[in-house]
Amino acid sequence: MTAPSWIGSGMGSESVAGSRDDGAVIEASLHDPELFAELFRRHAPQIHRYTLRRLGADTAEDVVADTFLTAFQQRDRYECARRDARPWLYGIATHLISRHRRLEVRQYRALARTGIDPLVEPFTDGVDARVSADSASRQLAAALARLPATHRDVLLLVGWEDLSYEQAADALGVPVGTVRSRLSRARTALRRALGEHAPQPSPVRREVQS
Repeated sequence: MTAPSWIGSGMGSESVAGSRDDGAVIEASLHDPELFAELFRRHAPQIHRYTLRRLGADTAEDVVADTFLTAFQQRDRYECARRDARPWLYGIATHLISRHRRLEVRQYRALARTGIDPLVEPFTDGVDARVSADSASRQLAAALARLPATHRDVLLLVGWEDLSYEQAADALGVPVGTVRSRLSRARTALRRALGEHAPQPSPVRREVQS
């Protein structure tokens, strides 16, 4: 199937769906496919940021395009009662990222060597001022590289993308209890790696309606 014209360009027909929630936009796009461009406009920047942090610029563009092409092709399977499509989109993106695990780990290892930290900055905001961000970023990148992929997925969806536990579970197709368990283990591994400079756990997240 040929990719819609708005994939990769961020452009589409003039939006008539701006006031609708994501589920309503997807439902309407079953009859008018160009309306799906509204979903791209809303969420492509976030999906791109998430993918860029994990895979770097060269691969991120392709993964984002493939994420929205896959979503477009599978939109007839979406439960349109779900008003927020972000968990669905993050789930597709995370699955596509899983095809590039070696690249992702190489990126973290490179960051651990160089200390250049455009990917890990969100985790270092709370680091004590006495410790350079460079040092903290190197340690964090090395710790992320060592995490099991499934634990890293949960950590980054909750920590970077601010998904709730329920949304992360929806994105990954696992129970909420599994998300909590993986997140706890990932945070324990980070605290062990970073010591007193580890990021503090986020407050307990409230349940959100999809």
